[in-house]
Amino acid sequence: MNAAASPKIAVLLPCYNEEAAIAATVAGFRAALPGAIVYVYDNNSRDRTREVAAEAGATVRTERQQGKGHVVRRMFADIDADVYVMADGDLTYDPKSAPQMVDLLLAEQFDMVVGTRRHEEKDAYRGGHVLGNKLFTGLLSGLFGRSFTDIFSGYRVFSRRFVKSFPVLSSGFEIETEMSVHALELRMPVGEIETAYGARPEGSASKLSTFSDGWRILKTIVTLYRVERPVLFYGTIGALLVALAIVLAIPLVITYFQTGLVPRFPTAILVTGMTIVAVLCFFTGLILDTVTRGRRELRRLAYLSLAAPQ
Repeated sequence: MNAAASPKIAVLLPCYNEEAAIAATVAGFRAALPGAIVYVYDNNSRDRTREVAAEAGATVRTERQQGKGHVVRRMFADIDADVYVMADGDLTYDPKSAPQMVDLLLAEQFDMVVGTRRHEEKDAYRGGHVLGNKLFTGLLSGLFGRSFTDIFSGYRVFSRRFVKSFPVLSSGFEIETEMSVHALELRMPVGEIETAYGARPEGSASKLSTFSDGWRILKTIVTLYRVERPVLFYGTIGALLVALAIVLAIPLVITYFQTGLVPRFPTAILVTGMTIVAVLCFFTGLILDTVTRGRRELRRLAYLSLAAPQ
């Protein structure tokens, strides 16, 4: 790192029952970034995570609302720094990559650098999680036009203007998805660096539930797409309704031209109702798009009110 710039760096480690890993994690980041302040945010641990982290030299704080999203919201609100390094406190992310990530953020004036995970140990990254990451990354790219290589990585470096313009709404592990969409929607300059991803030490267990958290992440992506792309979201629903209405109406039209009658009156009412709902969907999308643009402009102004990382 360039010592002449001397930015104020904060290392943020969200933790829940990481007694077995937190001391080594804190020590690793203190050695990699000797000028940084290491904060451990304990999320209702039932073991000695807090005590062990304090003994290792971290500043320990507590967030009572359970869930990683709540912890990130509290960290971003409480800590004032120029550069923020966030990683899980389970020793899976390599602290030695932190200086390179910070240097890239400062040199390129990025607002976020994502540590994309490279795993060589079989137990480090379960096959289901690898597949899910690829599927959700592809989905995010398809919906928002571009994406990251590893949208679920918890190893990230942020600028102050990212952190202070990010309205954290998530409560759990879907927080990484929300971060990615926030950067994409505000067209922030971002970068990626490949970093080693290791297996958890003995005594540390994953808190991620493949199916329940996967479902929450999928709902988050759909919700963010509805909020950020209302014309496309509601327009697609309207287009599907119109297409179905046309399919149902074709036999009615043919019968009418042949006989001058509409014998299936309930179907005609259904087609009319579906067409009306489709038109309402189109106009709903247009109205909400105006609201979304206004919200995005406000977020952009909040982002621009802060200086770029230097």
